[in-house]
Amino acid sequence: MTARSSLRRCRAPLGLALAGALALSGCADNAATAPKTTAAPSGGSGSGLNEPDVNGDGKVVIGVLSPGDINDHGYYESFVDSADAFAKEKGWTVIKRGSVPASDALTAARALCQQHVDMVALGASELKTAIPASEEPVCGKTAWYVPSSANIDQAPRVLLSTDDPNQSLFAAGYAAGLKMKAAGYTKAGFITGTKAGFSVAAAKAFLAGIREIVPSATLTSTYTGDFNDSAKAKEATQAQISQGIKLIYPYLGGATDAAAQLANAGGALTLTPGTDRCDSTSPKFDISVIFSPGDYFRAALEEFAKDNLKMGTTRVWQLGVDPYPTVKICDGQGDEDQQLAQFMKKIGSKQINTEAEVKRLG
Repeated sequence: MTARSSLRRCRAPLGLALAGALALSGCADNAATAPKTTAAPSGGSGSGLNEPDVNGDGKVVIGVLSPGDINDHGYYESFVDSADAFAKEKGWTVIKRGSVPASDALTAARALCQQHVDMVALGASELKTAIPASEEPVCGKTAWYVPSSANIDQAPRVLLSTDDPNQSLFAAGYAAGLKMKAAGYTKAGFITGTKAGFSVAAAKAFLAGIREIVPSATLTSTYTGDFNDSAKAKEATQAQISQGIKLIYPYLGGATDAAAQLANAGGALTLTPGTDRCDSTSPKFDISVIFSPGDYFRAALEEFAKDNLKMGTTRVWQLGVDPYPTVKICDGQGDEDQQLAQFMKKIGSKQINTEAEVKRLG
C-alpha cells in the first residue's frame, strides 16, 4: 500500500518508496499547538494513562516514524497527512520523521519520547524494532500505534492495527467484474512489482472476485520487479493492452499513475491501489480500492481523542463492517453500487467465506 511483511507491508504497493530511503530526516509541525484537550477519567489506554494527553502536560503531541518517504504521494505520505489533518482539527502537534531505517528505529523512538509525545505511531511494521522502547522509562507515559503484521508480538502499551487484504482484493475483483460484465469484457490484467507471496496472493484474490460475476474471466499478471519504475510499468501496460485487455489493475507504488494514464489512453478500465481517487481526472480511475494506512490511523486518532483507544490489543479492520477497508465504484451505473455494497456486507457478516471463495475461484 505495506509488501505488508505479509500484506501490511505488502500494501506497500502504495508506499513503495522502499528503496533508497536510508537517510534519516525529520521535521516538526509546530503550527498547531493547543492545551485544550482534557482526558476522560476512564484511562482507555489500558495502562492507567488517560488519553489523549497521556503525559498530563496540558498538550497533545503525536510522534510519527516512517520507514519511507513521507512525501511519496502514496502509502507513507497518507499516514502522515492523516495525522496532520486530525491534529490541525484538534489543535494538537505532530512531530514526524521519515526514511527511518529499521536499524535506527529504536533510537528514533526514544528521541520522540524525550520530546514528550503522547503517542508514538509507526508508519509501517518495518519499524517494529522500535517497540521495545514502549516498555522503557523514557517512554513510560506514551501510547503506541503500530500497523500490524504476523511477525509482531503484542506489547502492553501498543495498539496493533491490521486487516485482511484478501477481503479488499476480493471485493475489488467483484467491482471489476461488475464493470466487465456491463461492457462485455472477459480479459483483465494485473500489474505489480516484485513476484512475492503477497503480490501473487493479491492477484489470486482479485481474479476470484472477478469470477464471482464473470465466471469465464481470465487474468494476465505481470511482475515488473519494481513498484516504482514507471518505464517498466508502462511497458507492461502496453503489452496487456496489445493483448486486448480492457481492465488493468496497476497494483503499484510510484509507477501507478504512469500505468493508469496509459491504460486510459488504451481505453482500459483501471483501479487504485489503496486510496480514493474517484475525483482524479489525470489519470482517471474507475474503481477506488481503499485500504490506505492513513484512513485507519485517522480512525484510531478519533478514538484516541475520546480516550477509547485500548493499548495491549489488536484492532482488526473488517470490510463490510468498518469504514475501511472498502471499495468504491467511481461512476456506478444501474444497481452496481447496491450490488457491491451488499457483497461487502455479506463478507463482513461472514455470509461469504472469502478464504474459501478465493481458493475456489482464484
